[in-house]
Amino acid sequence: MKSWIELEEMEFYAFHGVFEQESLVGNKFIVNLKLQTNIAEAMLTDEVTDTVSYADAFLVVNQEMGIRAKLLEHLTGRIVARLFDTFPSIEGISIKLSKVNPPGCGDIRRASIIIDATRQDWHYQL
Repeated sequence: MKSWIELEEMEFYAFHGVFEQESLVGNKFIVNLKLQTNIAEAMLTDEVTDTVSYADAFLVVNQEMGIRAKLLEHLTGRIVARLFDTFPSIEGISIKLSKVNPPGCGDIRRASIIIDATRQDWHYQL
């Protein structure tokens, strides 16, 4: 059985970006997260300790969003690394991190980075 926990459309106001203006005024970011993990035990026990708590996963994302980064690539990689480090039962992660109305790019609704990683293939230590 494959199972996932999804956190959709998490919104953050943060100060990530290459331009000086972005570190001063900030911007809105949206994160969609999909965690592959075995939930079979939690289905039987009804105990949060037998699954990945989505509240705890949100806290990890929230903490990383609070640490400034120039590049979305770096920020997204940090989030993936931290989730794998924090939750040993996560087998795979799919994440999409979007900056809303990015400056200096013309009329673009969102600029996004998507990472789809398995624990066995993840080699980055950030």
